[in-house]
Amino acid sequence: MRLEIRVRGQPLRRTFCGAAIWLAALQTPGAADPQVPVFHRIEVPPHVYDGGWEHFVGGGVAVFDCDGDALPELFAAGGSNPAQLFRNRSDGEVSFRLDTPPELLLTGVTGAYALNIDGDGHLDLAVLRVGPDLLLRGQGNCAFAPFEGLGFQSSDHWTTAFSATWEAGNALPTLAFGTYVDRSDPAGPFEACDATLLYRPDGAGYGAPRRLEPGFCALSMLFSDWGRTGRADLRISNDRHYYVRGGQEQLWAMEAEPRQFSAGDGWLPYSIWGMGIASRDVTGDGFPEVYLTSMGDQKFQEFDPATGGPVWRDATYSRGTTAHRPHSGGDGRPSTGWHAQFGDVNNDTRDDLFVAKGNVQQMPDAAMRDPNTLLIQQPDGRFSETSVAAGVASMDRSRGAAVADFNGDGWLDLAVVNRGTALEVYQNSGGVGNWLLVVLGQDGANPQAVGSFIELRTADGVQTREVTIGGGHAGGQVGPHHFGLGRTVSAELRVIWPDGTVGAWQKIEANRVIDLSR
Repeated sequence: MRLEIRVRGQPLRRTFCGAAIWLAALQTPGAADPQVPVFHRIEVPPHVYDGGWEHFVGGGVAVFDCDGDALPELFAAGGSNPAQLFRNRSDGEVSFRLDTPPELLLTGVTGAYALNIDGDGHLDLAVLRVGPDLLLRGQGNCAFAPFEGLGFQSSDHWTTAFSATWEAGNALPTLAFGTYVDRSDPAGPFEACDATLLYRPDGAGYGAPRRLEPGFCALSMLFSDWGRTGRADLRISNDRHYYVRGGQEQLWAMEAEPRQFSAGDGWLPYSIWGMGIASRDVTGDGFPEVYLTSMGDQKFQEFDPATGGPVWRDATYSRGTTAHRPHSGGDGRPSTGWHAQFGDVNNDTRDDLFVAKGNVQQMPDAAMRDPNTLLIQQPDGRFSETSVAAGVASMDRSRGAAVADFNGDGWLDLAVVNRGTALEVYQNSGGVGNWLLVVLGQDGANPQAVGSFIELRTADGVQTREVTIGGGHAGGQVGPHHFGLGRTVSAELRVIWPDGTVGAWQKIEANRVIDLSR
């Protein structure tokens, strides 16, 4: 493989046996005491997600590099307004400009996720809509066109969730689209939840989707290899506002004939006003925890590997992650959580958590002034609210969001899509913690190596990242996987690839972008 060292964009190459490594702007290693990160808002062209009741939910943003400059673009849903592509022009300071090709100027968009469907080297888009969903083929330099020859067909429905994975032996991904309320049901909208649509590839294309029923109004879903068995199952978070009774959260076993996990498997049934899913190994045991947004309490659940089944136990109060009421602004009514995402925003080795919050519209029993939440994980594993001090406590009705490094400096930035008001972008001012960014790739199908586990080992323990597509609320990201290192100046890194192949541990220096290609 090749070691490439970029110095202000000028590459120097030499032969190297091991990973290909890009050195980003180096920081001086130093102490990383627990700290509150400071963000400042970046001016971007105005863009608003809006519309009638069919756009009370949704409002996601896809984060991905579509022009090959290693800086991610933003594709933001618009609802009744056209969706927009923000091209990344960061040079130290985070900077975006509108540059939306005609194929992306779509109305009715609730969200989008990027993935490389056909393995051609360009990221594609799965676009969720009120109306037919779309698969758009990336053509380079942020140009897109409808896929031809895949056989993908979508009818007129209301899509609010998505996830994708590559099942063993398939060149194409398995796609899951979560639909919300069946708008054609004359008895609706209550108790009129629509089915989840599962597209499993049939050779070089897709046939009609399989309906996973009952559907309970999915607002988030995620394929995850929760038990580290080599198979990703489909977790779905559902909105009891419309299923009213008889529904619950779901986990579907992706067997030849998909089936729901039940109490007999260890699954613990529960019902919430589910809006978003965040997944990350927080306990350090290598298995992913989940965070589920809702109206009222947000649920943090720790995985219990000792049972051998799909068992997560509630740790919301012990971890301090309830985020159940506004932490500022004076409105004491329950909060409404939407997008949630883990990320180490202060590079201290401990994952933190951002939650986008805001009233559905004018629900009188929920807070109207409901600031977004930034929970910083402390050394004892509890989380503390810091969004006011960090400068990200927006009072707008937030929906989708993204925690990602927009300018390549190793510090996680933030974008938030709001209903009825302009999209917000924040730059992380950085600090003294060290970091790594890891990019995975492999030849052929599944070029982003979805289904891999990245493990980073230091004296503080092992940080684990599962490579997934889905979760959040109506949007997600493809790009470098970020690790905070704190005081650590070097670490060991390995990858467990989707087929179960375990890579060797490799020593890696801090403050670099590591490109690991099979």
